[in-house]
Amino acid sequence: MSRPEISAPPQEFYNDGEARKYTSSSRVIEIQDRLTERAVELLNFPKDDFPRLLLDVGCGSGLSGDRLTELGYQWIGMDISESMLQVAQDRNIEGGVIQYDMGHGCPFRPGIFDGCVSISAVQWLCNADHAQQEPRKRLNTFFTQLYRSLKRGAKAVLQFYPDGAKQAELITVAALRVGFSGGLVVDYPNSTRAKKYFLVLAAGSLDGVSTANMIRERFKAGEADAFKSVRVRGRSNASLKGGKLSSGPKQTANSGHQHTKGKAWVLKKKRQARCRGQVIAEDSKYTGRKRKDRL
Repeated sequence: MSRPEISAPPQEFYNDGEARKYTSSSRVIEIQDRLTERAVELLNFPKDDFPRLLLDVGCGSGLSGDRLTELGYQWIGMDISESMLQVAQDRNIEGGVIQYDMGHGCPFRPGIFDGCVSISAVQWLCNADHAQQEPRKRLNTFFTQLYRSLKRGAKAVLQFYPDGAKQAELITVAALRVGFSGGLVVDYPNSTRAKKYFLVLAAGSLDGVSTANMIRERFKAGEADAFKSVRVRGRSNASLKGGKLSSGPKQTANSGHQHTKGKAWVLKKKRQARCRGQVIAEDSKYTGRKRKDRL
């Protein structure tokens, strides 16, 4: 099954039919509830009765917002899909919603939000709808304005589904570049189905230490250093090895054999690159061919 963000732009993929199908699925509702609860847990608010306003990025039809309301938070959501937002309004959700492309930033006053959550949305920024869009610029715009809209010391927890370790690194580095502190939390790294990625960020520092200075020092050693380790939830630690997120050495029957990437893999990667707006050579009978060993 292909990833939704590769199939079509979000405003087209989530049309009227898909939006209502998504919202009425009991499985989707259960997953959204569980992920939203985990995101709020990672926000780690003090246990008090102080009212807090949260931003829900990629709020969709308001499923995550429903859970935020049940947990006692006020919230404002933003999403690019008109169909999703129409379903949200038809459901009489408690929070306010606006239609906006997060690749254009966050259209809110500075320092208005006490925190931010996002469920299954940020990975859409890594795919270009047309040649003029550049994922790195869209990520930079989003994180810059998200940082601006949060109160100093406020946290953002962004759950997303990366298409590999390099995409996870791209998103993490984009956030750190604009001044956020924090890193990646991986729940259940040893499970293929249960594994979940949460980017946990803080806008500035509560103790007055300059986050910008800390980030500049970190990047003197190279961007890759920012992603060498991640926090995990589960049975064992995860690490980045050879461009892949690994939970440690894995013993298999064919561990001594070298796996080759065939024509199907090459065609898939070329198709994904075209979806991101990159200029890729046309396919031919020579695409992905196996070369003869040279003497």
